[in-house]
Order: sequence, then C-alpha cells, then structure tokens
Amino acid sequence: MVFNCLPLCCVVCQVTIFGESAGAQSVSLHLMIQSSKPLFKQAVLQSLPFSIPLKTRHDALKLGKEFAKQTNCSVSDIVCLLSLTPQAVLTAQMKTSSKIVNPFRFLEVFETWGPYIDGDLIKEQAVIAFQKGHWQKEKPVLLGTTSEEGVIFVYGVFSKPVSAVECTVYITAIFKQHALRILHKYLPLYRDADRRDMLAQIVTDYVFLCPSRRSARAGTAVGSEVWMYVFDHVASDHRVWSGLTFCYQHACHGAELPFLFDSATVANFTLQPPEKLLSNRMLCYWGAFAHTGDPSSRVRQTTFCREQRLPVWPRYSDTSGWLVMNLTVRSHAQVGTRNHICDFWDKLGIY
Repeated sequence: MVFNCLPLCCVVCQVTIFGESAGAQSVSLHLMIQSSKPLFKQAVLQSLPFSIPLKTRHDALKLGKEFAKQTNCSVSDIVCLLSLTPQAVLTAQMKTSSKIVNPFRFLEVFETWGPYIDGDLIKEQAVIAFQKGHWQKEKPVLLGTTSEEGVIFVYGVFSKPVSAVECTVYITAIFKQHALRILHKYLPLYRDADRRDMLAQIVTDYVFLCPSRRSARAGTAVGSEVWMYVFDHVASDHRVWSGLTFCYQHACHGAELPFLFDSATVANFTLQPPEKLLSNRMLCYWGAFAHTGDPSSRVRQTTFCREQRLPVWPRYSDTSGWLVMNLTVRSHAQVGTRNHICDFWDKLGIY
C-alpha cells in the first residue's frame, strides 16, 4: 500500500508500505532486503505471523514438485503449467496444501505457500532478523495484532471440539520438548472440555503477539521508532464475518480491517456510532503515520482528524512503560495485558 508519494523527480519518495497477515510478512521482508531500502520510508505491519517459519529452498522445491505432480505437468514444463485453468491451479494447490512438507515444522500447515529463504534476498527468518537488528532500523514502524488472532485458525481447522488429550497431542507435535512447560502454563487457565479456546490463545500468543512484542523491544533497543497496538473490539454487526460464526464474539484475525478501511457501506454491514468513531480515529492514526512517521503527530492535521479528539499514542519504549495503544471504542494507551505470558515465551526462546 502506498501513501503520500511525491513526484517521481523527488530524491526521496514519501512512501509507506503496509500489509496485514501475509501482507505484513511481505512488508517485513522488504524491511530485511537491502535492495528495497530506497523504495519506502516507513512501514506498518498488521498481524504479522512471526512464528510461522519461511520454508527452506529444499522444502519449497519439494512443494513445487508436488504441485506439478497434481497437475500432471512436469515441473520443468512451463508451457504445460501456464496452460492450466485457474480452477486446475486452485485444485492442485488445495491437494498440495494438505501435505505437510516438513513434519518437524508443523505450523507450516497454516501457510503452505509463500516466500522461502533463498540465501540471497532472504537470508533468515523475520523474527530472527528483527531480534538481531538485520533490518532497516532507521525506518519508523507501526505494528500490532488483534487480541484473538488464533480463533479463526483453530476453529477453521478444528470444526469439532478438541479434548484435553487431543490438545496435548497437538501441543506436543508443535513444541516437542517444550510441550510440558507450555501445557503447565496454559492448562490451569481453561476448564472447558473443549480446548479449542486454549489452542487459539496459544496461537495468538506464540505466532503473533509475543514475537511482535519481542521484535518491537529489540528495535527500540537499537534506537528504532516503534508504535504498537492491539485491536480489541468485537464488531456489533456479525455480517462483517460473512458467516464465520466462530468469530461473532471475538476480535479475530483481520478484525481491524473493516474499521481501518471504513468499508461498512460497500460491504453491507453497519457500524454503530462508537464504532464509527473508532474507524475514524484509526484512519487518522494511520494517515498521520503515513505523512509524518508518527501516528500521534498533529503536523498538518486535518479538521476532520482534530474533530475525532485522538488519544495520544505514545512511542513504544521502556521510558514510556512499554505502552501499547488499545484500539477499542474507548481507545487508550495501556501496558500490555499479556506481558507475563510474553515473558514466558521470551524465556522459552523458541520463536
């Protein structure tokens, strides 16, 4: 996404790139790739799945061969592959996606297709690059998550209740020797026979929230300007989820997008007045960041944004108490509510 681009004759173009989910993954890679450095000035990363690993070259090639096999094309027959209908491509993708390429990296099942580490443009996992400072640290970054990222993934995969025994099996498959410590941390917090809520929280914490916090703190430690948020509002109009009933009472992955893009009128759902205010404020925060590199900046603020009475969004730093903007109908800056859980994951050291 491009904001505020000056004429091409300008030496430095005022470009902000931003993406959500796999789009945020693309943004993170641009922050890591040195040849992308002159192309943009700042970046927004929404719901970046830091802990879903990029594939190795070996695994990516293996996946490509399996795709070609499903289409009855040779992997080297580009003419055959280009002649496939869209439906044939989708069918082959679905069949290939059902196969886990690397059984020791179980989370890849949530993102079968994507970039891989080629050793040239992409040299390491994004979460490692951010922790080691191998990214364009001089660029302002705005990043955050929704409060219940994992719900849509867990309930999308498991349509029936998951027992405690099944839950233990899945946790062990994903986390191996760390499984007992993770189960000891989470099991006492959940009493329902159906443990999908517990799995959803683990996905939220491990894949999204905590590695984002870890990366943000690593950035601030080397002088980067970082702003963090958690989107924590449940939409009042369930039509926004297009029938995904398990998200009706949750701030699922992607929940912020209809508010950020103010898309109610074109997507056939309704925002209540407090929700419209939330949407307006998000538009102003993102717009200010695109213009100035600071979501709380009042420089060149429009009359519209002044009328929204924006709460101050402090920069994420130890001097401000690591405050995060909680985006709700009563948006406010606060200390992260799951810091104790993220401390646990940080100490585990398995991002």
